[in-house]
Amino acid sequence: MKEEEVKQEIENYFSTIQKEVDRCYRIAKIARKKGFDPSTEVEIPQAKDLAARVEELVGPRGISKRIRELNREIGDREAIAIEIAKEIARAEVEAHGNLSKAVEQAVRTGLAIITEGVLVAPLEGIADVRIGKNNDGTNYVDLYFSGPIRSAGGTGQAMSVLLADVVRRELGIDRYKPTKGEIERYKEEITLYKRVQHLQYTPTPEEIEIIVKNCPVCINGEGTEKEEVTGYRDLPRVETNRLRGGACLVIAEGLCLKAPKILKHVSRLKIEGWDFLERFVKKEFEDKKEEEEEEEEDVEIEPSA
Repeated sequence: MKEEEVKQEIENYFSTIQKEVDRCYRIAKIARKKGFDPSTEVEIPQAKDLAARVEELVGPRGISKRIRELNREIGDREAIAIEIAKEIARAEVEAHGNLSKAVEQAVRTGLAIITEGVLVAPLEGIADVRIGKNNDGTNYVDLYFSGPIRSAGGTGQAMSVLLADVVRRELGIDRYKPTKGEIERYKEEITLYKRVQHLQYTPTPEEIEIIVKNCPVCINGEGTEKEEVTGYRDLPRVETNRLRGGACLVIAEGLCLKAPKILKHVSRLKIEGWDFLERFVKKEFEDKKEEEEEEEEDVEIEPSA
């Protein structure tokens, strides 16, 4: 069979599938209009590629065209996510002048690109995005995470924070400046969270302090567990005394555990201000070296006859 014939056969095959899908959607729409279901509309729209999935999942309308353009030009998912996030943030501020909504849309869309538009994390893992006030009167980005951010995996969790940092620089928003009470609250909270939920990695109090002190955006969150912290309660910039599961996940499994991957992206994309993660890369190297040395010591040598 000639190449052209094969190509035509493949096109016919996919065309037939699309026609049948369209037919099923028409039937579903007629059925929904009868009013027997909770919604009179078919909730799941069709999406042919990553760009379409992202637009249908989190928006904004028309962004799929730009994602496809950048995919042809760049071809690197993380770089595309960052560029799209910056463009969305600028456009949203120019159109509506709302900083928090601009950052929120930018981060959600960027994370949807990174997670290929197939996970719930961009929708439900980010509960809210606000613009907070530092004690010196400057603004900062306040990211509210919730439990479903776990579905993004450690890299996706950490990348959502990186996206927020890139966007806040683009919009001229200052960095997060934590208080001593907030730092101590994270230390107790993450340790306590480990007791009630699974964590792949539990950072030490010193590691938690490094992350919170140096991270340019605030990793905040909704109360997800019944358990509450016992110290540093009722802090002005923390709305709940309950454990914030999403925030704990992003710090422990995201920034701490996936520091090597994030540093690679930061270095490749030339983003400044993330060198504080180098400590975690060195620690990972030292831990591996220790494990190898222990394995060598455990090897039994048979005496010669």
